[in-house]
Amino acid sequence: MNRHVGSIARVLAIALLAALLLAPQAFAPVFSPFTENGAPPVYNQGSLLDLTISHLELVAIASLIGIVLALAMGIFVTRPAGQEFLPLSRSIANIGQTFPPVAVLALAVPAVGFGVTPTLIALVLYGLLPIFENTITGLNEVPAAVLDAARGMGLSPAQRLWRVELPLALPVILAGIRLSVVINLGTATIGSTVAAKGLGEVIIAGLQSSNTAFVLQGGLIVGLLAVLVYDALGAVERLAARRAGRSA
Repeated sequence: MNRHVGSIARVLAIALLAALLLAPQAFAPVFSPFTENGAPPVYNQGSLLDLTISHLELVAIASLIGIVLALAMGIFVTRPAGQEFLPLSRSIANIGQTFPPVAVLALAVPAVGFGVTPTLIALVLYGLLPIFENTITGLNEVPAAVLDAARGMGLSPAQRLWRVELPLALPVILAGIRLSVVINLGTATIGSTVAAKGLGEVIIAGLQSSNTAFVLQGGLIVGLLAVLVYDALGAVERLAARRAGRSA
């Protein structure tokens, strides 16, 4: 029953998102009450579909970079040679979460200019912690008996990592990736303040013109994207958990 309800909700969310992007004018009556002085009820300064694609591309690139960095850091500090660097690595990952992305943008723009680059820096730093911590947790949770069996089979440390540890830790790592991606989906809206193309343009246009309808449109699209991406990555995580013999 719950699965059936979830499937219906998923289809409705996809349909609503598609309608918002492909036929935004159909929602003019819905957003009209949130406008004043004859302001347009639907964002008309660009294509919502194009902005959404640019937003997703930005998040995808930032997430990919963050995944590579966080995985590398997490694997390194769980190896005997890197254990002493755990406090330093954890501090770096924590700084990314505690330092506001807006402040990162303010510091990055003078160094790298406006556009996508400072936004990527902010998103990568902000998304490191969940993946880093879950990588450490997942690798540390691999049963010692399994590692002993792998050693007994003559597997090298690298082979144990790729064939045994990472596959077993994958569900936990994916949970961190899912959280990181969803965080970045919302945070990426600030990129429009430094000329990075994305859905933040809709929200900022609304704030600058005191048009609540624009703010609601941008926020609704980002929210639907976050829900759908979270749901999709959750399905991948559950599949990995079943394959690894873990409960999702």
